[in-house]
Amino acid sequence: MTISFFLSNFDIFFNSHASTIVDCQELLDALKWHDMGWDILGHEWAAEMLRQHIAQGTRKHAYLFAGPPGVGRRTLALRFAQAVNCLQPTEIGAPCGTCRTCQQIARMQQADLTIVQSEAVGESIKVDQIRDLRRTLALAPYESAYRVALLLRFNEATEEAQNALLKTMEEPNPKVLLLLTVDEPENLRATIVSRCELLRLRPMPIEELRSVLIERKGVAEERAHLIAHVAGGRPGYAFRFIEDEGLWASRDAWVNDFFTLLDSNLRKRLAYSESKTRGKERAEARLELRDGLAHWLSLWRDVLLKCSGSSTALTNIDREREITRLAERLSERDAAYFVGRLEHNFARLATANLQLMLDNLLLGWPRI
Repeated sequence: MTISFFLSNFDIFFNSHASTIVDCQELLDALKWHDMGWDILGHEWAAEMLRQHIAQGTRKHAYLFAGPPGVGRRTLALRFAQAVNCLQPTEIGAPCGTCRTCQQIARMQQADLTIVQSEAVGESIKVDQIRDLRRTLALAPYESAYRVALLLRFNEATEEAQNALLKTMEEPNPKVLLLLTVDEPENLRATIVSRCELLRLRPMPIEELRSVLIERKGVAEERAHLIAHVAGGRPGYAFRFIEDEGLWASRDAWVNDFFTLLDSNLRKRLAYSESKTRGKERAEARLELRDGLAHWLSLWRDVLLKCSGSSTALTNIDREREITRLAERLSERDAAYFVGRLEHNFARLATANLQLMLDNLLLGWPRI
């Protein structure tokens, strides 16, 4: 495996690395006078494309919004739902954002909007949820032009659930709009992806996000710079850091644990693993580990960047000194191995024995 393989595969978690087949510059030029009601950060090209689908009458039956969590998949999907059902659009395809329908959709509580998602991140969307959805979609819209189904994190759907949705997609109802969000379209059945208009959403350039945090959110310049890096250019993730101090405190705790564990003996590592898993509900422990492993993955990725001499910006710029010191003690191959191990554990979170998984992960780390 080469370093480029690991760096590109890490982007599955932190970036959407593919581009959509549209003339982005042409769309951005048009957007200068069409960005009314969408208020979308970093995906103006997508908002304009969707607006054109409405204005030109070329709206598709299903849309697939792909990208890493926090990049704005749900926000863009909700804006589209507002645009097709707005009671008083400022122009065709431009939601007003203030009418009763627009406000209800923003709260995800509108009569003709159905939300389907797993009970918690990392859980599964079950086939019964899709069967219930199909019965709802068979009804005429209650008060809007279209019934809209928003299926969040549909990569968490079971095989049976995906098959059930496929039946709906094969017989499209002209008064139904399906909106799906996923991390990577490759995690869905190809037959579902082929029946959707695919929009791959990429994180914003870090400097642009930094400016947004300063100008729109009033964040101090230094802190905005740090949050933009840690969020990896994902505006939704950055806003969560601003709005929830506990989220930032949790990030700091996991980062501190990372460096402490590298300086700990095996007994202390096993005790740490037990503290993170023993006596907790499985769902709670899995969600906590999901967040923690994401932070650790970003740290090992930074170490790999340092080992390779890459000019790519670090994520955890506030810990650059420790990252550099660690990189000096490891080879590029070692760092790539630890990135790969964490990626593997991400994939196993839903089914693994969590304590055993964490034991094996930490026992394989070097002591530095």
